[in-house]
Formats: sequence, C-alpha cells, structure tokens
Amino acid sequence: MGHASVNSDRFCFLFYLDCFTSINMSPASDKGSVGGYEPKHVERASQSGDAADLTALGYKPELQRNRSMFTLLFQSLAIAAIPYGFGAPLINAVYGGGQLAMFLGWIVVCILDECIAISLGELAARWPTSAGPYYWSFQIASPKYRTVLSFITGWTWLVGNWTITLSVNFGFASLLAGGISIFLPEYDWQPWKLVLIFYGLCVFTWVIVAFGNKFLPTVDTFCAAFTAITIFIVCVYLSTEAKDGRHSPSYTLGHFDPNLSGWGKFGFWVGALPSAYTFSAIGMITAMAEECGDVTVKLPRAMSLCVPVGCIAGLFFIIPICATLPPLEILLEAPLGQVLPVIFYRVTGSKAGAMALVALVLIVTLFCSISITVAASRTTWAFARDRAIPLSRVWSKVDKRHGTPIMALTLTTIIEMLLGLIYLGSSSAFNAFIAVGVIGLAASYAIPIFLSMLTRRAGVNTAPWTFGNKFGWIINILAVAWICFEMFLFTLPVAIPVNAVTMNYAVVVFFGFMAISAVWYVVHARHVYKGPPESDGLTK
Repeated sequence: MGHASVNSDRFCFLFYLDCFTSINMSPASDKGSVGGYEPKHVERASQSGDAADLTALGYKPELQRNRSMFTLLFQSLAIAAIPYGFGAPLINAVYGGGQLAMFLGWIVVCILDECIAISLGELAARWPTSAGPYYWSFQIASPKYRTVLSFITGWTWLVGNWTITLSVNFGFASLLAGGISIFLPEYDWQPWKLVLIFYGLCVFTWVIVAFGNKFLPTVDTFCAAFTAITIFIVCVYLSTEAKDGRHSPSYTLGHFDPNLSGWGKFGFWVGALPSAYTFSAIGMITAMAEECGDVTVKLPRAMSLCVPVGCIAGLFFIIPICATLPPLEILLEAPLGQVLPVIFYRVTGSKAGAMALVALVLIVTLFCSISITVAASRTTWAFARDRAIPLSRVWSKVDKRHGTPIMALTLTTIIEMLLGLIYLGSSSAFNAFIAVGVIGLAASYAIPIFLSMLTRRAGVNTAPWTFGNKFGWIINILAVAWICFEMFLFTLPVAIPVNAVTMNYAVVVFFGFMAISAVWYVVHARHVYKGPPESDGLTK
C-alpha cells in the first residue's frame, strides 16, 4: 500500500506538471484591436532569441538570464514561504473562528489565487518584461488614457512590492521575538529592539542580493527544498507528540467559533486572511522576466504551478496544526500576536522542541526575505528605467560587475528601513503596511486583467501561453472578483468593536501613498513619464 500510494502521488504530480508545462492553448481566431488600435503582432524572433524578443518589447538586455522554469517556480515558492506566510499572521485565523477558516479557507483561497496566477501568466507570456503590470496596462489601454493608467498601476505595483517585502522582514523580527518569549516570557520587547532586528535583516539581505546574483537561483532552489523539509518535520512532530491531545477529524477540519472576532459567520473570511497573505505576492516573479530564457512559456508555467504545488504542501502544514490546536482563547494572548510559537510549545510540551520548530520557520523566512527582495528590487529598477520615480537615472543603473541593479536594491532597502520606523510610534499603524502590501499588489493585478477583459482578451488570446478564450474568460472573471473582495477584506479590522489598537489603517496608508505619487505626477512626472515603450507584444 505504501509503495502504491507513493507511485500514485508521483503519477498525479507528474501528470499535473505535464499538463501545465505542455500548455500551448490554441489561440482564438478573433484578432480584435488592442487599446483602440489594430495590433501589428510581433512574431517571436528566431535568430537572437530572448534578446531579440526583449528588443521587440522596447528594451535593451541588461540583466543576466540565469534562471529556468524550475528556479522561477522555486523562487515563487520561496516568496510564498508557506510556514511563515501562513504561520506569522495566524492570529487572524484564530479571530476568524479556528480550524474551518484555516483548512477550508486555505483550499478556497488557493483555487481563487490560481485564477490570478493564470491570468497574470497569460499577460506575462504576451509582454514578458520586468515592468510587469504597468507595462501590460499601457499596451492594452486606449492611447488616451494609457499613460495615466500605467502610472497608477506602476505605483500601486511599486508600493505593494515595497510594503509586502517590509512585512516579511519585520515578520521575521516579530516571529523571532515570539519564539524567544517561550524561554523569557517576562522579557520586555520594546519596539526599538524589534526595529534593530529588522534593520539587521535588511542589511544582511542587501549584501546577499547585491553581490550574490550568480548564486541566487541556487538559493531559491535550496529554499524550496528546505521549506519542504520544514513542513515534513512540523507535520511529523505535531502528529506524534500532541501533548494536549488531538481533536476528532470533524473538529479538526470543521470547528468554527463565530464569536471571537465580532463579525459572526462573516468572521470565516477574516480567518482566511493568512491564506490570502501567503500567495499575495504570486505576481512578483514577473519582475524576473528579463532573467529567464524562453520566458514567454517558462514564466507563466512557473506562476501557474506555484499555487497548486504550494496548496498541496500547505495542507501537510495546516492539518496537523488544526488537529492539535490549543484553545483559541489562549492563543489570543500570544506575545506580540505570534501564535505559532505558542502552538508549538503547547503541542510538544518542550521549550527546546518548540524553539527548534520556530528556528526552522525562521530560516524559511530568511530565504523568503532574500527572494522577495530580489523581485522588489527588479520592480523598482524597471519603473525607474521608464522614468516614473524621482532620480530615475540613479536608480535605473545596473552594476555591470555583478549584473544587479544595486541602486534600485538600495532604494528598496532604504524605503523599507524608513517605513520600519513607524513601529516606534504605533504598532497598529505599522500593521497597516502588511495590508497595504496585499492591497497594492492586488490592485496592480486587477487593472491589466480588467483592461484585457474590456478588449475581449484580444492580446492574450494570441499569446505564446494562454488558456484560450472560453476558459480564459471564466478565469479572468473569478480573478477580478476575488481581487476586489480580497482588497475589501484587508481593509477590515480583525475584530470589532474597533478601538485604537484593532483599527485597520490600511486605507489611510494606501491612499497616502497614492496621494504622494499623484503630487509627484502633477509636479514633475507628467513632463517626463510617457509610459513604457509601445509594443504589440509577442505571439506564437
């Protein structure tokens, strides 16, 4: 039975992998106009390959193409960092009612996030540049509005990249402090101490990303393997120890307490926030488009595989936690809101054992910090290349020796460190940056997908990688609907009635960023930003 099960699982995975990696998806016969003009489809160059393709998209090659489909997949899984992505904000699932929101919420969110991944994959296949969503919006929108729309998309994209990266780095500091609190429950974690840990990680990550470019694909590969090992160890440890006992199968997968958040049954969606946060940055690997060969196929394949692979792996992490979850009221008192160390301690009954599990998750988070910083720095560089941010000439330079946009990386790191100072004044205001990261990324995904729908998918139907017109429409509609609802969820307070501590300032922070970008556009950017280069994209 054991061998049969393994062979069956292996067959299912290989079948699924083959389905996605062989997708060519016959394009629809209609070749309507895109953005109000008849497209002159650019056929894929056969002589100079990827360099010629990028030139056709309006850019000169500057970065090293040292990534494959699998290293892109591993990077996307490293960014998702399931033990951290789901574990760090797990207190939201506690407020959201417990096991049902954790288990069923994970499955529902994964299905909907896969629709986003496929929708973005189609766009990336047609226009594979590091500029990503704002480039797509410019090419699809009508000439009258495309410059402004691409600027708005670009800034939501950039703000989302910066703040979601910030959330990972500060999440590392918070999780580390939560783990140490197992040994030192009376220790006073003053805000400045967490900020110092956060700064240390920012500097460490900057050094690795700036000077280790040739090794980064290997780092992503190792991270994916280490994440799998961590999930396996947590699964086995929690399943065999369970000092507080185990719940019945029905309780493990179906328990729901609607009274903790004040939202009633709607609290289920509050409990789904950790799942949504885990895959919120699925589109960030589009910033790696200019560092992968045969990108029109390999990039969308990697994106479309990330969610199903991560979904299955995540169940081996989530179900043991659901089966051994301590009383929810106890978890609400977790130091710094980090419930994962408390769960590990209660289940294992050992401080050393709990800290060992926390250490594994911290290592996963460390790798996630590296991978997500790489993607965010490429996004900053691409936007600067198109003269959309102040001092663009400085930030758009690529270090020839290391093949890395070090100045864009430096700007990304500085912005993170400055925003981290907010925590010194208000932990509630800082927590808004986590929500802003998700909202910014989600908005930047929705704009080009919706614009593509307005043009009857004319551009993506003829892309080298597409799900075709019929299934593409269904996937796009689900993606946009979920994004809108997801953005709404991340503006809500976790619990009501609201006070100064539980208030969600995400809307204020997000529109504050947008106001700054609007002022910049009116004062200067509108005179220099004309959008990315115009291109009809690549077709089969």
